[in-house]
Amino acid sequence: MKSKLLAEFLGTFWLVLGGCGSAVLAAGFPDVGIGLLGVALAFGLTVLTMVYAVGGISGGHFNPAVTLGLAVGGRFEYRNVVPYWISQVIGAIVAAAVLYVLASGTSGFVAGGFASNGFGDLSPGGYGMVSALVAEIVFTGFFIFIILAVTSPGAPAQCAPVATGLTLTLIHLVSIPVTNTSVNPARSTGVALFADTAAMG
Repeated sequence: MKSKLLAEFLGTFWLVLGGCGSAVLAAGFPDVGIGLLGVALAFGLTVLTMVYAVGGISGGHFNPAVTLGLAVGGRFEYRNVVPYWISQVIGAIVAAAVLYVLASGTSGFVAGGFASNGFGDLSPGGYGMVSALVAEIVFTGFFIFIILAVTSPGAPAQCAPVATGLTLTLIHLVSIPVTNTSVNPARSTGVALFADTAAMG
């Protein structure tokens, strides 16, 4: 079990460092920033690479919503849900702390939203709570559905990481303007702790 929890910690750490790091460090870089497309790709690539790296150990959840979805779908034991959640949230917080150290190394640093999620004033596009809730519920639901489908016994096993990563990329391409895209409570919690906004609220 320890190796599984470590794998979930590392996978979630990489997701937050790579995904949120792309938003905080590279997306807005003058003239050559990666923009929303780059951030979407970064999130997808973090999941793709870590599912290949440690998915064989823990299943490659890196997301409390995925862990719960797999348990509800009868593909994961309920007794392991909370330990996975704890590892994922800790991984996200540690990654956000590392990202904060990196980002604060430049003069004039202001944390601002720090890649956190939100609605209203905290939404990149100013979308309200209803839009944010619908986006997060629908995209999280489809994310879990696709994960269950591509990891089912009849699906090609080696394609699952690619399909999962591309699904997360697609989700970000659509929903970054709405909520800054969460579909992952651990990812949201980690960076919210370091934001200068009301993200934790």
